[in-house]
Amino acid sequence: DVQLQASGGGSVQAGESLTLSCTLSGLPFDEVAIGWFRQAPGKEREGVSLFAKSAGRPFYAASVKGRFSITSDNARNTVHLQMNSLNPEDTAVYYCAATNMASTWIPVGRNMYKYWGQGTLVTVSS
Repeated sequence: DVQLQASGGGSVQAGESLTLSCTLSGLPFDEVAIGWFRQAPGKEREGVSLFAKSAGRPFYAASVKGRFSITSDNARNTVHLQMNSLNPEDTAVYYCAATNMASTWIPVGRNMYKYWGQGTLVTVSS
């Protein structure tokens, strides 16, 4: 079975930082795109940051560029999302997701991701 185990999240003040982690099992880490989506109340689920070992560079949503950074620990099949300078607009349930890579392009649409982990809530207070 494919499993995505997410950890991290919590409640912070604006300007503070959090780190989310997601560990993949059941799929070769070298052959997937993996990363984070988020869904705020009343909004659609959107891609935040996505990584693939075979791709040139990670994907970042425009709203998080320069503040969030995704890194991989290939030995542990884990990606970490370092979130800095958090603001209330970052408040959402964050979901780890993965899918098999079909090319060197990282898919961005949520419908292109086959495997999902449990959500973790990030709350940023002003």
